[in-house]
Amino acid sequence: MLGNLDPTQIEEVLHGEALGRIGCHAGGRTYVVPVTYAYDGERVICHSGRGDMLRMMHTNATVCFEVEHVQSLADWKCVVADGRFEELEGDDAEEAARFLEDRLQPLIASATAAPYSVVGHGLHPDSVIFSIVLGRKTGRYEHP
Repeated sequence: MLGNLDPTQIEEVLHGEALGRIGCHAGGRTYVVPVTYAYDGERVICHSGRGDMLRMMHTNATVCFEVEHVQSLADWKCVVADGRFEELEGDDAEEAARFLEDRLQPLIASATAAPYSVVGHGLHPDSVIFSIVLGRKTGRYEHP
């Protein structure tokens, strides 16, 4: 059975997952990138090295965020949200990075997944902390 997720179910998916995808568009090019994230109820907090995704989001801050929970091809939930990119700096970036690390720490399996250095002395020098402030959210599901 296919159906629409209600607002409570949408929030559960956003809070329950840690891997999503950002879709951005600039200069006639669309780019979709997987990211680890933490959701605070209004925005997703992410980190990334500098590259195409960040350049595109600085050019056009309107993005799309997608996350899914898949049990099988016949049992899944998917949320798509409109969003607005904001690069975080200073204390805001430090606070957001701690929030992200707290969420991801139990799941981290590689050094590149962590926004902090292994020794915990602040942000990795190549890491940018940013948020996607979510707007309109929709969700679908399939359940046998």
